[in-house]
Amino acid sequence: MNNDHHDVYELCKDHMHSYVLAEMVDGTKMDGIITGLDDEYVYFALPIEHDQQANYPHQHMQRQFGYGHHGHHGYPGYGYGPGYGYGGPGYRPRPRFRRLVLPLAALTALSVLPWY
Repeated sequence: MNNDHHDVYELCKDHMHSYVLAEMVDGTKMDGIITGLDDEYVYFALPIEHDQQANYPHQHMQRQFGYGHHGHHGYPGYGYGPGYGYGGPGYRPRPRFRRLVLPLAALTALSVLPWY
């Protein structure tokens, strides 16, 4: 790891799983949760706005959470079905976050934000 990025790395490490405002070298700002960190990159979960959720593709949800070909959840006989309050077979919750991976070199500042 480059010594120039050591301070940013330590700042991200100290705020792992925190909701933060990140400022980039180009002046842009974004808010999200730090979900991971390595020597070169910081990983964020960025909130998806309600108007973006309607257009967000759900194909990745099928692979990530194990939805079957016929709308069944996970393994046969398991998952949430009718009577559990989750919409029954084929129900897919809308994603609330999207992933973003940024090089540590792109970050200049980090501020912790309240969750509310």
